[in-house]
Formats: sequence, structure tokens, C-alpha cells
Amino acid sequence: MPGKGWFNLEAGTSVVPETQFFEGDSAFKFLGLSKTTRLYGFFAWYELFSHLAGISAVVDVELVPLYTRVLDFLFSLAIGFLLSLLGAIVLFLGQLGSFAVLYVFGTVISLIGTGFIIGFFRQLKLMFKPIRVVATIVFLASIGLVFVAAFVLKSDILCIIFVIIEYLAYTWYTLSYIPYARSAVLKVFGMA
Repeated sequence: MPGKGWFNLEAGTSVVPETQFFEGDSAFKFLGLSKTTRLYGFFAWYELFSHLAGISAVVDVELVPLYTRVLDFLFSLAIGFLLSLLGAIVLFLGQLGSFAVLYVFGTVISLIGTGFIIGFFRQLKLMFKPIRVVATIVFLASIGLVFVAAFVLKSDILCIIFVIIEYLAYTWYTLSYIPYARSAVLKVFGMA
């Protein structure tokens, strides 16, 4: 008697192999996600915020399925981009303080998003490796200097200059993860 299912490798036997797919199974069964987790895929965000609020134990991002981590990364990236975009809009409306807060929070949320992919503590370790330490320090310092320029000096021009420095430092930091990307960029600009 042939076995059940559309992908039947053992049609002539009554033994059903464990790897056989049945018609009632979800296409995402290999991810090991429940229907709720697939629909709401932001489990790691909930865990992170509950951890920050002191509600649950330490989040081990490595235990969260890759599919969920990618969704959390994309969600963080979208929220970060949206906040930065809103910051740019309020800058043109003349609200320098709101711009600084929105832009920096957008950048930090985008950076947190990469922690969902590789893990938060691992990302902190990687940020301060010798190949990235200068870009990391310039990036973090420029975040602070955006606030100083906006709230202490109240200078639009300095704030924009520090945002550009922050963007360039973040780009240089990101390029350090791609083999030969930094040297390629230097060759393009004639600096290598």
C-alpha cells in the first residue's frame, strides 16, 4: 500500500521515513516555528524589552530561530530608518533637538538590529576588535557630538557635520565585515 503524502520516497513499503513531508505540514516546518511565532515573528524584541525591564532571564539570541532573528533585524532596520527619516524631516522644520534625538535613536536601533543576527554580546566584542576599533570609537563619539552640537552649541551646521561623520564611520565599520571591501573603496577613491 502506498504511503501518504505527495513526496513519498518509500511508496512500496508500509514504513514511513521520518524525513517524509505530509500534505498537512506547514512549508515552514523545517524552521521549527509555531504558527504564532511565524505570524508575529518578533519574539526576540519582546524578550529584549522584557529583559531590559528586568522581567525575564538573559536573552540568548543564538537560541531564537534564524527566521525570527532575520525578521527582528529587518524590523529594527525599518524602525531605525523611519526614525532617522523623521529626524531629517524635523530638521528642515527647524527643530534641531528633535532631529538629534530621532536621528541618533534611529541609528542606535539599526545597530541593535544587527545584534539579532549575530548576538548582542558577540557584536560588542566584534565592535572593539583592532580592525574596527577606530571606526567604532569615531562612530560612538560622533553620536555624542551630535547631541553636543544640538543641545549645547545649538549649531545646525555642526550637527549636520557630525551626522555625516557618524554615517561615514558607520559605513567604514560595516565595510570591515566584508572581505577586501575597505581596500576596494580606497582604490575607488584613489587612496590606495
